[in-house]
Amino acid sequence: VQLRESGGGSVQPGGSLRLECTYSQITYNNACMGWFRQSPGKARETVASIESDGTDTYRGAVRGRFTISKDDARNILYLEMNNLFPEDTATYYCAAAYGYCLGLPMESRYDSWGQGTQVTVSS
Repeated sequence: VQLRESGGGSVQPGGSLRLECTYSQITYNNACMGWFRQSPGKARETVASIESDGTDTYRGAVRGRFTISKDDARNILYLEMNNLFPEDTATYYCAAAYGYCLGLPMESRYDSWGQGTQVTVSS
């Protein structure tokens, strides 16, 4: 699966951004898709995941502010981010894996990755 992110940028604290991840056709029945982020000097961390049936899961720090969704007809994965904090600043990556997510899978669970898009939250 090939993935490409877009939609990153700079925003003030409290602002919103919507990230998009276009992906090539997924031929298997069940696919787990997710968003990760990485700040300079820190390990990449999971943000959210979504099952083929639309079931979504979030890390605690973003729950209630971020929403993951997908449009299978257009092959687009979204991450809607609201009420952004400076600590949300990071490079955001989308990823895909065969099978079920079963929560928030670790980085090693995913087979395919995008190149990343930068999100900067600063006043």
